[in-house]
Amino acid sequence: MRSREEVDATLHIAKLDPAELLPPAQCLSFCSPEDAADCCLLQLEPELCAELEAGGSLVIRGDKEDHAVLCSKDRTYEMKIADTSNMLLFIPTCEIPDELCADKPPSVIHTQIAGFSNNFWEVRRCRPKLKKLKKLLMENPYEGPDEEKRKTLTSPKYTTDDLLDQIQASEEEITHQLEVLKACQVEGYWRILDFDYEMKLLNHVTQLIYTESWPFSKVPLSICLQELGPLEPMEMIDHILRSYGRQSINEGETFFEMNEEKICRATAQMLLQNAVKFSLSEFQEVWQQSVPDGITTRLDQLKGLALVDQSSRPETIFLLNVEDLPEDSQERFNSLFTLREKWTEADIAPYIQDLCSEKQTIGALLTKYARSSMQNGVKVYNSRRPIT
Repeated sequence: MRSREEVDATLHIAKLDPAELLPPAQCLSFCSPEDAADCCLLQLEPELCAELEAGGSLVIRGDKEDHAVLCSKDRTYEMKIADTSNMLLFIPTCEIPDELCADKPPSVIHTQIAGFSNNFWEVRRCRPKLKKLKKLLMENPYEGPDEEKRKTLTSPKYTTDDLLDQIQASEEEITHQLEVLKACQVEGYWRILDFDYEMKLLNHVTQLIYTESWPFSKVPLSICLQELGPLEPMEMIDHILRSYGRQSINEGETFFEMNEEKICRATAQMLLQNAVKFSLSEFQEVWQQSVPDGITTRLDQLKGLALVDQSSRPETIFLLNVEDLPEDSQERFNSLFTLREKWTEADIAPYIQDLCSEKQTIGALLTKYARSSMQNGVKVYNSRRPIT
């Protein structure tokens, strides 16, 4: 460790005037050479720092084949190593000039270096990787209590902790996606309802609404449970009401306002899932006949679920669910341009909207991955790169 005399001698050799410097001099030394490179530096945005200082936590998620992501309670960040030309020293007890007193006599502060690095981890906000969530839950969809008894004990099931361990997204983002997928907990495990079973439950509810002549805006929970309880588990009736309706409380009683668009989309999916293509006019007629009386179907209810082919004669419609498309942006566009060479913005927008980041628009995505041209007076987009 250097003495004050050695510090002054070094300043003299460097031709520095001690009077122009703060009196304390900090001498750096490595505390343990074998541990000196064991530190990793992480650069965080102010919001993440504030969250940590408030007692929050961050977690790194990803399987061996995944690129690691950093997750807060509600956001996901991609992690990349950024190299620096200067060696970065990690000095926990280092004092900055503002912390040193200028009116004290010259002294020497011995400070130890805990580690060093020639790079640091840089984090950037990214979209959560949620496709795997549906894939895991679809390994063992819930088909009702009778079918559940026939399944083996080895059928895969996932708790909240299991999903947090395997899905590269924050807890709030995973919770929101579970709501989007209409997943529910059965005996502590998250399950997606088998679509046929889901439609069976929904049909029970809509038939009861018709029988009781209730308005779709005010469906009583207690009577639904009482009437349909003998047919299906009460928790499933409650779940289907929450999936397709919005809860309200009136004079101490729980009611649900049914979402007509969700009912129309589910009915359309049921009609289209077993057909390669459906004549548009015939589909619209059958679709309207299949929904409960009092509900009106419209094609704009099917954005991101079905696509109309206006170039065919007669016009056709087919199932194209955005949930089934690739998660990677380039792969998504490749898939869409393989399906159709040219798209209008109105047609492609529902299938790329979820790819937009906080500050990115659909127009910016199309500029990056597609090339525009005019066709019959309408702007259309085709792929920037050859599709194989």
